[in-house]
Amino acid sequence: MSMSQHVPSPGKLKTLWYEDISEGDEIPPLEVNPDTRQLVMYAGASGDFQPIHYDKDVAQKAGHDAVIIHGALKSAWLAQLITDWLGDSGWMREFSVQYRGIDYIGKKTCRGRVIGKRVEADAGLVELELSLEDEAGTVTTPGTALVELPRR
Repeated sequence: MSMSQHVPSPGKLKTLWYEDISEGDEIPPLEVNPDTRQLVMYAGASGDFQPIHYDKDVAQKAGHDAVIIHGALKSAWLAQLITDWLGDSGWMREFSVQYRGIDYIGKKTCRGRVIGKRVEADAGLVELELSLEDEAGTVTTPGTALVELPRR
């Protein structure tokens, strides 16, 4: 598949406007299904070669059921959730997550919801509540973000 099949043409870019967003709006969820291969690839990209992320025996000796997902990779998925939603029209100003649970390979869902909005110095600011959920729907990685959207 060529890269041009993934990138919309300039005439088709959709602008997300501050005025079109309401408190309580849900961001379309992002589903990921990481496997050990992705964790090895992420280890190579990030330089985090801690064996609990790719060696099942080491992870189990450390008390885990299986290899565990890198915390920073979970953060990256939540950031992707935001940037996919913003497209080219918005900017992420603040981003914060907390690691409250261990995630193993398998399906995960990233979610976001608008929890506030305000205008400061003519900038349309939107506050977001974020979460990464495991297969059971348990939030293992909550977070928040502040984004700026263009105003009409």
